[in-house]
Amino acid sequence: MSDHPALHAAAKAGAPVVCLYVLDDSVARPPGGATRWWLAQSLRALGAAIAARGGWLVLRRGPAARVIPELVRESGARAVFWNGITQAPHQAVERQLEAALARLGVDSQSFPGDLLVPPSAIRTKEGRGLRVFTPFWRRVLSLGDPPKPLPAPKELRPAAMVASDRLESWKLEPAKPDWAGGLREMWTPGEASARARLRDFLGHAVRGYVGDRDRPDREGTSGLSPHLRFGELSPRQVWHAARFAADEDPALGPGVEKFLSELGWREFCRHLLHDHPDLASANLQTNFDGFPWKRDAKALAAWQRGRTGYPIVDAGLRELWHTGVMHNRVRMVVASFLVKHLLIDWREGEAWFWDTLVDADAGSNPANWQWVAGCGADAAPYFRVFNPQLQGEKFDPDGTYVRRWVPELQEMPAKLIHQPWQATPIELASAGITLGKTYPHPIIDHARGRERALAAYAKIRKG
Repeated sequence: MSDHPALHAAAKAGAPVVCLYVLDDSVARPPGGATRWWLAQSLRALGAAIAARGGWLVLRRGPAARVIPELVRESGARAVFWNGITQAPHQAVERQLEAALARLGVDSQSFPGDLLVPPSAIRTKEGRGLRVFTPFWRRVLSLGDPPKPLPAPKELRPAAMVASDRLESWKLEPAKPDWAGGLREMWTPGEASARARLRDFLGHAVRGYVGDRDRPDREGTSGLSPHLRFGELSPRQVWHAARFAADEDPALGPGVEKFLSELGWREFCRHLLHDHPDLASANLQTNFDGFPWKRDAKALAAWQRGRTGYPIVDAGLRELWHTGVMHNRVRMVVASFLVKHLLIDWREGEAWFWDTLVDADAGSNPANWQWVAGCGADAAPYFRVFNPQLQGEKFDPDGTYVRRWVPELQEMPAKLIHQPWQATPIELASAGITLGKTYPHPIIDHARGRERALAAYAKIRKG
């Protein structure tokens, strides 16, 4: 409820307030399973916070351009406020909604809510968005601090009761089977948890963030991405809290600057989505449209289940399935393995992440997959093929991360844990491992996978 410009304006007006959440599956891409679970918990937390201030949360499902005018007629509302989303489908709905409310003689107002700066502020001379991150972020920083976050209303004047859907009727949470146990262990959705995470990160982990952020064996990241994804925390709140922490303790400066640049990458992806609404389906670099992707259902399933035979890859995918997140460094390794070693279309990986990540964001998820594949904005060159063994040895040197998520390798010594296929029969027996039975052989040789990827890339280079 903090830094919610629309709610702030409505409460400030002094009239009774109806707080409405509309689940509109027609506006944009339907949420995946993990984000549906998070949404249910987040709405419960929001409803409790609104109730604590004297109001209540109304839930409705259907096209927003129809549902909101209906509620206006039922409640007698004289004005409607919302936070805008600068994405083409949402902006189209806004225009429909504004027209429908104008016909009813009802005022409406949209507020900026989810970005540090509007896309219109970061354009080339030709009026296009920037496609390279460094100049983009430089331009954002040159604009100075974003507006300070707004406080949550202390109280809300309740309006007359209107009908509300029961949250359970939306069936957002898994039932049979209930696969969300790991998510419940890991996360507490809601604004209070988001603010506590931010305080804890700025009080501790940000100090070592520059080095630790790449180490999946350490608690070096903020864990804020799902809270940002669901608006439980705004980028403005994160920005100002981080800047304040650095002002209070200059030693935090390097960590804060790096952390804010990661917030900037999120912003960059959102701006890309604004300019390219088909980001999840179309290559930004059209020369990739002819790329010779392979259809390999068996290899895709092995990747999804964390059964590739490469420990760092398998650990990441099992962490994802259990917790709804994956360490950012490992996301890059896992994605590179799918599109380069296995030559499977990046859209297959993006769709899997969309369904299993609690922080699956409409901008960041496809933009990051395109970046790894080499077909996106500011993309990693296609010839950069991560070696999963070396990545594991560099960023999980003792095998702590792998042992946590691939317990069958628990007894493997650190020097072999990222390359169990190099172990002698005696070493494997000592660790209780039978390759091909208790843990799979690598599904592809790294050198062969790299060679095949470079050959495929050469084909589109010639075309």
